[in-house]
Amino acid sequence: MIYRPKISNCPLCGCSEIEFAFTKNNFTHPYDIFNCNRCGFRFMNPMFSDKIISAMYQENYYTGSSEYHYVDERDNFRYSSFVWKARLKKIRKYAKTGNFLDIGCSFGGLLLNAKKYFFVYGIELSAFSGNYIKKLIGDSIHIGSIRDHNFEKNYFNVISAIELIEHTDDPVYFIKECYSLLKPGGLLVLQTADIGALQAENAGENYHYYLPGHLSYFSEKCLTELLKSSGFSKIKVFRPVEFGLIPKLRKSSKDFKKPTDYKKWITIAKYHFSGYLRKKGKPLTSSMVLYAVK
Repeated sequence: MIYRPKISNCPLCGCSEIEFAFTKNNFTHPYDIFNCNRCGFRFMNPMFSDKIISAMYQENYYTGSSEYHYVDERDNFRYSSFVWKARLKKIRKYAKTGNFLDIGCSFGGLLLNAKKYFFVYGIELSAFSGNYIKKLIGDSIHIGSIRDHNFEKNYFNVISAIELIEHTDDPVYFIKECYSLLKPGGLLVLQTADIGALQAENAGENYHYYLPGHLSYFSEKCLTELLKSSGFSKIKVFRPVEFGLIPKLRKSSKDFKKPTDYKKWITIAKYHFSGYLRKKGKPLTSSMVLYAVK
């Protein structure tokens, strides 16, 4: 079975005011995107089956040999660490130490940097990447999902989900489970794309974030409201990211071979500073990071 049954209510707010937006046909299995007219949430409908989703995150997802793939972060650990270290510096303004859970930890780059300050834990759906970091860190890495872990409630000082929530089929459950896992005063860090930003709106169905593994799409407004309704307070939205431009520039220099390659920094900087701007109340670019305190 390729697809689950089609649903008739919004997975985020539960209303029936949903409508078909468009079909994506540029992958082996086509999929439809629906929009909720009440809360602005977008989602795949029907969603892929668990079997199809699990098959997406095998070894070929990281080697680039599949049509839907991601980078193997082990190849650029040193350069990615510029971003991870900068993010941790920001996180530690909220929690200096304690228990740190990274959901969707992949090969564990963030955790390997965080272990200098925290007791680190991870959840990773892919056995290929999850078992790699499990060998380095130990049994604190759970191979599976947020639905089948054995972590205690009120246990974590920090939970991070970097470009992960768009992969979830039930974002309400996901956020509520994160809330229950955090200690009072604990911090949840989310990074995803703002589907309500002008970058996404202007690109329409060609927006690069519409991918087979992305089941859920949020605007800043609907994600903030979900956090509030789940009990979170002191929600802060950073645009485009919370750690500034310099770490992004340093990370990008990994593949630079000649001085002219540094011209790419102009493009990166333009995008970064555009993230601070709005037009008719809407952000120009889609990148956003949310910090939410329990």
